[in-house]
Amino acid sequence: MELLDMIDSGETSRVQFKRTLDNRDKFAAEMIVPSTTVGDIDKDKVDEYLRKIDDSDIDIPEEQLYRNLNVLKEDGLTLGGLLFFAKNPQHYRPVFCIKAVSFFGNDISGSDYRGSMDITGTIPEMFTRAMGFLNTYLQHKQKGQNFNSTGILEISPVALEELLQNALTHRDYSKNAPVRIFIFDNRVEIISPGALPNNLTVDNIKMGNSVVRNNLIVSFASKLMKYRGIGSGVIRALKEHPETELINDSEGEQFISVLKRA
Repeated sequence: MELLDMIDSGETSRVQFKRTLDNRDKFAAEMIVPSTTVGDIDKDKVDEYLRKIDDSDIDIPEEQLYRNLNVLKEDGLTLGGLLFFAKNPQHYRPVFCIKAVSFFGNDISGSDYRGSMDITGTIPEMFTRAMGFLNTYLQHKQKGQNFNSTGILEISPVALEELLQNALTHRDYSKNAPVRIFIFDNRVEIISPGALPNNLTVDNIKMGNSVVRNNLIVSFASKLMKYRGIGSGVIRALKEHPETELINDSEGEQFISVLKRA
């Protein structure tokens, strides 16, 4: 039953409505991005992917290869293909970026901030650049290292990596919104568009349960990033940084990871 049919017939229970939206979200990464062409594909990025999957010697026409990989569909790039293999993904989807801000104090309404950055590129590139932003604006502490060393990041890099990768791969790509990273004096927030899908709860994901929202993106991420895709990322993040709160904001349609600073 289509969403409009549900509304017209009055069948708008929370569960039915959410299930319809979840099914729509599941295929967002496989939709064709209008106006894109094969010329938008960065061949070097595809070659890197082929090396990772040990298929670098495939001898088929280039466009057929892109179609086989689900990077290209008909004459345009899929959203997943755009976000991993395009020369400039934000040319077509400018909002699919990361907005990062380091604030003075603990309130988002404050006008003073230490630094901000609109982080663009493919998903792997945004991940690397966002980790660089966190590394710049979080403190490094000496814990037995040489005096001249940079010290250890105050929040476990492993926890930050896992939660940031989750935000990029499991976000709701049907929502026209960026991932956001806010650094406050007492915490770091990583905010991902879209609440948990399919009635998944915070307790579920703490136990390693997961529902893949973006199959194509997860498939690419598992080869090109540190992402494993087996539901262990949240468990690993909580083990590395126990002072982490996970918030499934159904009303605001977003998922928030809050990591307390020392």
